[in-house]
Amino acid sequence: MSDTTAPAPAHEVLLTDAAAAKVKSLLEQEGRDDLRLRIAVQPGGCSGLIYQLYFDDRLLDGDAVRDFDGVEVVVDRMSVPYLTGASIDFADTIERQGFTIDNPNAQNTCACGESFH
Repeated sequence: MSDTTAPAPAHEVLLTDAAAAKVKSLLEQEGRDDLRLRIAVQPGGCSGLIYQLYFDDRLLDGDAVRDFDGVEVVVDRMSVPYLTGASIDFADTIERQGFTIDNPNAQNTCACGESFH
């Protein structure tokens, strides 16, 4: 018999203060407090794997969760090994605006930065 009240395991993905603030701002604009930021790795892209970063209201079996100042970041069980030590940041500069992912596990990345191997 499994214990369904056991806390979800933690993951080793970091969310910077700037990224956490942006996520909070987006959630406030949406008027939602039931969403989490989910990061996942899926097959695809020019280098073999692509990142997916989106809001999710679900917690799936095997998800790893970590809280950053009220922002929950969720990683599915299959993506955890690919994302250990990765950092999610948010840039708002003249050159770039948006979320960026710095992943020490990525051996090769494509020019667009959306895909890795």
